[in-house]
Amino acid sequence: MFPIRDDNPHFLTPYATAGIIALNVIVWVLVQGMGAEPLLSGSVCRLGLIPLEVTGAVPPGASVQLGPQTFCALGVGPAWPKALTSMFLHGGWFHIIGNMWFLWIFGNNVEDAMGHVRFVIFYVLCGLAAAALQVATNPDSPIPMVGASGAIGGVMGAYIVLYPRVHVHMLIFLGFFVTTFAVPAVVMLGYWIVVQLLGGFGSIGATGGGVAFWAHVGGFAAGALLVFVFRDRELLRRHPYHGWRQPPPPTRSWRKIDRR
Repeated sequence: MFPIRDDNPHFLTPYATAGIIALNVIVWVLVQGMGAEPLLSGSVCRLGLIPLEVTGAVPPGASVQLGPQTFCALGVGPAWPKALTSMFLHGGWFHIIGNMWFLWIFGNNVEDAMGHVRFVIFYVLCGLAAAALQVATNPDSPIPMVGASGAIGGVMGAYIVLYPRVHVHMLIFLGFFVTTFAVPAVVMLGYWIVVQLLGGFGSIGATGGGVAFWAHVGGFAAGALLVFVFRDRELLRRHPYHGWRQPPPPTRSWRKIDRR
């Protein structure tokens, strides 16, 4: 299942959301060479967050191989600033496209409930919380963490609190059959966080690379909590579908709405 749009209007021009997306794209093009080596591995090595460096348990002369000819020396430079830089790096085209699409679908309405500056601070804090939980659950990992998905998980956590009944249109592939369904945000995002939790528990003890499930969980939990601090009640009152007590949007929930 893949979200393609929601039925939630927004009133502010989403400058912050668009700016964050633009910054990620600029980094992908100029710093990471659009995935070309050795720029991709080199950027991940220099700017990705490595849990082993954060915990200070790096053996002398330790390194990790990131590419055919790229070895990343561990313990070089301060570790925690990379928690910020790693939020704007990605590992491939599908990684950045998927993350930016989710951010665009859900970010504009969360920004609408906070304002531009508050949203940027909220986004960064969610990303830092995501990194902290991933490090805490896998402190001995020498594999660099990159990606905006932890911070975007925070946006999704805020969205489920602010707009649980808004319908999200999902694109579903069933073999050669493709269709779309509209489901409440609480269902779609609730399903997403359950998948992350299952993946997180399944990844405990893993030593290789992969999806940073606990970063997603940490960002989601942080967003669901921090939204109560960062939301602007005056901005939120304009939304006709916020909260549980508001009437649902007109889209037919749980029914097939399109077929291709």
